[in-house]
Amino acid sequence: MNTSSRRRPLWMLTAPAAALTLGLTACGGGSDDVDTEDISGSITYWASNQGTSISNDEEILQESIDRFTEETGVEVDLEVIPWSDLQNRILTAISSGDGPDVLNIGNTWAVSMQSSGAFIPWEGDALEAVGGEDRFIESSWATGGAEGEAPTSIPLYGLSYSMYYNTEIFEENGIDEPPATWEEFVDVAEELTQDTDGDGSTDQWGFTLAGSSITNNAHAAFIRGLQHGGELYTEDGDPDFANDEVVAGVNEWVQLMGENGVTSPSNAELVEGSESVAEVADGNAAMVFDQAPGNTFKSRDFENYEAAPMPMLDADATGLEGTQSHVAGINISVFDNSDNKDAAVAFVSHLTSDDEQIYLNENFTALPVVTAAYDDEAFQTDEIQLKQEILENHAEPMPLYPSEAQMEAAVGAAIQDLFADIAQGSSVTEDDVRQALEDAQSQM
Repeated sequence: MNTSSRRRPLWMLTAPAAALTLGLTACGGGSDDVDTEDISGSITYWASNQGTSISNDEEILQESIDRFTEETGVEVDLEVIPWSDLQNRILTAISSGDGPDVLNIGNTWAVSMQSSGAFIPWEGDALEAVGGEDRFIESSWATGGAEGEAPTSIPLYGLSYSMYYNTEIFEENGIDEPPATWEEFVDVAEELTQDTDGDGSTDQWGFTLAGSSITNNAHAAFIRGLQHGGELYTEDGDPDFANDEVVAGVNEWVQLMGENGVTSPSNAELVEGSESVAEVADGNAAMVFDQAPGNTFKSRDFENYEAAPMPMLDADATGLEGTQSHVAGINISVFDNSDNKDAAVAFVSHLTSDDEQIYLNENFTALPVVTAAYDDEAFQTDEIQLKQEILENHAEPMPLYPSEAQMEAAVGAAIQDLFADIAQGSSVTEDDVRQALEDAQSQM
């Protein structure tokens, strides 16, 4: 499916989103010409946590930074920020005017961040400095801002959801291949939810998830809603969280812990996707949906896993119903109030160069966002080719409206609360799901 075909006009700001527009005007003509021979000084860089730990990120990124400093003489002050803190840190930096020169953002926040006017647009000389739009994967580039406006973030790491499963657990139970439909998935998950040691309590679960991850929950609502044929916004850009199709998708998601009983109630407390990935590596669960679990598996010396597409209602579904992921990934931006824009733009150019894309994405088990990097042998594996196929043909951008970040917070928290209710012993019905999503919509 053509991921760029669903881009819509910029929706007017909601009142809460408008409050973030604080008079920080982006420079309309782009950066001045970037000449690495003339740049100097230092810049600050806020990076998102991509690896197994903050220290793991620092080690990987410092190698790339050292190459940049050796080439340009520019020092880079690095801070790696956990995902749980990143958005609030960015919003505080926007409101205070006291932020880094360069920062990573989740690409689903791009339009919300763009509406603040706090970041330079990638056009003119700034765009030329990174080699132009054509170097980048089309679907990833489309996440950088609202249609008809120069993007204020550009892709850095590409990601897509896949289903990962413990092959040892599958083999022990005589399951030869991963489930392709949601019905098959639930059946397999029920079969693999077991009391393996005979003590009367379940110690192996069919599926694991991070029930307290706001972003993961919002992604699930988006993907599962599309698979049912529903969207989180109307064509006019109005929030529409509680339509029948989205409610059906979210209900199926929460019932994995509820009626289906294939997910441990303790998963309601998991905050990071890496925590649920660890459940598969440790043999506590058979399957998980994740974007880039490789570092978590690697840190546990775990090799008994395979990747497969996320199950759909119909294995042959196409169009929106064939969605298996959002166009996931990490983008990078430069603050307009940076005192060293030329160096900041040069640093972004360095991180998105072919060689650094190969180095960074191989180490972070992510997908390059520049087409030339895919020629490298590191990205010829079955898993990477599967994720490429998903990203290019079975992924849709999260809603491209300024209120998208607010939507993620509201919908994600609503689903988090539903999981908490189930974990505490309450029975959650489809009507409860609808009410929770209606309440989330009212917050907008």
